Amino acid sequence: MYQNSAMPSIVKILRAAADPNRLRILLLLKEEELSVAELQEILVMGQSTISTHLSQLKQAGLVEDRRTGKSSFYRLSTENATAAIENLTDQARAEIPETQSDRDAMRHVVKKRQDKMRAFFDSVAGRLGRDYVPGKSWKSLAEAFLHLLPSMVIADLGAGDGSFALLLAPSATRVIAVDASPKMLEVGREQALRSGIQNVEFRLGDMEELPIDDAAVDLVFFSQSLHHAAHPDRAVREASRILRPQGRIVILDLARHRFEEAREIYADEWLGFTETEIEAMLVGAGFLNVRVSIVDKDPDAPQFQTLLAVASKPEA
Repeated sequence: MYQNSAMPSIVKILRAAADPNRLRILLLLKEEELSVAELQEILVMGQSTISTHLSQLKQAGLVEDRRTGKSSFYRLSTENATAAIENLTDQARAEIPETQSDRDAMRHVVKKRQDKMRAFFDSVAGRLGRDYVPGKSWKSLAEAFLHLLPSMVIADLGAGDGSFALLLAPSATRVIAVDASPKMLEVGREQALRSGIQNVEFRLGDMEELPIDDAAVDLVFFSQSLHHAAHPDRAVREASRILRPQGRIVILDLARHRFEEAREIYADEWLGFTETEIEAMLVGAGFLNVRVSIVDKDPDAPQFQTLLAVASKPEA
């Protein structure tokens, strides 16, 4: 996760922002965290040039980086830094002709990143449930079921091939299964048809921009899916949006680990979360009665641990 820094010096800010190319980088990072390679592609500059600009912006306290596998992702530093350059970047949009093309190129690069993850899940559609998935155990699922209430509308976010949604269906009024992989959803629909289950609705969508109306569900479930979100805090806020007042959220995910290979093997965006991080996401999204605990540990290396988090949305 990122670490906050103190308010940067206005002199350092002005010096760092004096270069038009560094302003272009700031404009991009104001909207999306990006890697050096992605900035290279967007700005059509060499790696050494991009790295030099980022180093100067970092020294000025304007950007910070997050290491993920072999790459580092950059974004604007603190809220104070963002506010300090607000007027500069707004003026830059009007004066730098490349601004719009930069934004168009950024959207293309981010889409390619999302397509890469979607391609992974498309490639394993129909067999993921038979393969090993870290942290997805019957014990952890059983723990989660203890918190379920009957006759609810449930949203299963990052539903994959719908296996968990189909398990929820018999005790639910309706289950809305959302996933970004069309192939996964196709497999889920076929399984529902074979099982004669009619109260599961499969929808194509992103966890961070859900195709579900406000206050439409009673329970939101993330079952080993949140660590695939590019911005897990946004996904949790989206969960709050679709929940009715006093609705509940349940998160089953991996505890923080160091098995870097998971990024390639399972297309993981995050190497799990600490209990504190999950709690902070839930509290930040306005949830109450937050409870987070470790509920399972795999016996074999790398001994993944499973986190269970439960919280409630306030009354209207």
